[in-house]
Amino acid sequence: MQGGVGDYTRELGRALVNLGCEVHVATSTKAGAADGMQVHSVIERWNWRCWRVLLDLVQRLRPDVVHIQYQAAAYAMHPAINFWPWRLGLLGAHRPRSVVTFHDLRVPYLFPKAGPIRHWVVERLARNSDAVIVTNREDDESLKELHLPPTLIPIGSNVAMSLPTDYDRTAWRARWGIGAGDLLLSFFGFINDRKGVETLVRALDLVAHEPQPSRNPHLLFIGGQTGASDPTNVAYLAKIRTMISELGLQNRVHWTGYVSDEEVSASFLAADLCVLPFREGVSLLHGTLHAALVHGVPILSTQPRVPLPELRSGENIYLVPPQDAEALAAAIRHLTSEPDKLHRLGAGAKALSKQFQWDKIAAETLRLYRSLGADP
Repeated sequence: MQGGVGDYTRELGRALVNLGCEVHVATSTKAGAADGMQVHSVIERWNWRCWRVLLDLVQRLRPDVVHIQYQAAAYAMHPAINFWPWRLGLLGAHRPRSVVTFHDLRVPYLFPKAGPIRHWVVERLARNSDAVIVTNREDDESLKELHLPPTLIPIGSNVAMSLPTDYDRTAWRARWGIGAGDLLLSFFGFINDRKGVETLVRALDLVAHEPQPSRNPHLLFIGGQTGASDPTNVAYLAKIRTMISELGLQNRVHWTGYVSDEEVSASFLAADLCVLPFREGVSLLHGTLHAALVHGVPILSTQPRVPLPELRSGENIYLVPPQDAEALAAAIRHLTSEPDKLHRLGAGAKALSKQFQWDKIAAETLRLYRSLGADP
């Protein structure tokens, strides 16, 4: 299924298989197969009825660990999965250990005006699990404040660096009418209101309509547009398309759509600068950031909410304030006028990506499983 959680689960599962684990994935009936692991596409709807299906799988497979990959939108904003570790606990002493990875701490929908209960439901998932994993420092600090100290294990890139055998950068750019001297910006990931896409489009407009633009700027949106989990993305995409039209940028904005990993890699390297202006600041929870890092492309993003010592502005990334189109446009002009700075940023990004390799992530995860008395 299209989405960062699905990509993460696939990559982690493959890496755990390489370490000798047997991996099963229980997921939606909409999901397809994945190499190296057994995918059980058995859940028609993520509601209370899914418990029976999951219990049947647990009793048949007898796993050592049941590991929930949690993001509220991935479970249709329904709280059934939040209480699943509690239900597992009723199986007694020989039950599998339960682990949850919080891909974010967004709360599920319960009913109108549910208020604090929604946060309580997320806390119950953490408190009823034998171990909690977070992927970034922001969520780590939030759970520590609730006296729920998690284990911090980062994510890696959801796209491997893999170019088509006949890749030619000039020819690839020509697909969208981009000449050798033109400026091509890229954005990777789904279009939603947390990604700062409105700010990016306004920055493109500023760069394109400055009195004497130094280069002919274009913007390439790489990958699927809305994903499979969050229906609000569709409405937001329509808003962005309307905005592009109203600003007269239709001929400067290009879309690849959902494409293979090889085409993603080719598109990344065809662009001059990857721009990821997250509305709440850059975070290591974003698989799109990791994909840009592993491709060794220069990255322009936004200042994080909490200090992230791994990200050093001017060395492996360039950071500007969030939701500031003028600052973003100024940074685009500054960076793209100095090729040496772009090269340094790209090299720094590639070096940083080595800290987030899937074999290391899987090894840390397996150590956590074994610390719980499990031996998968």
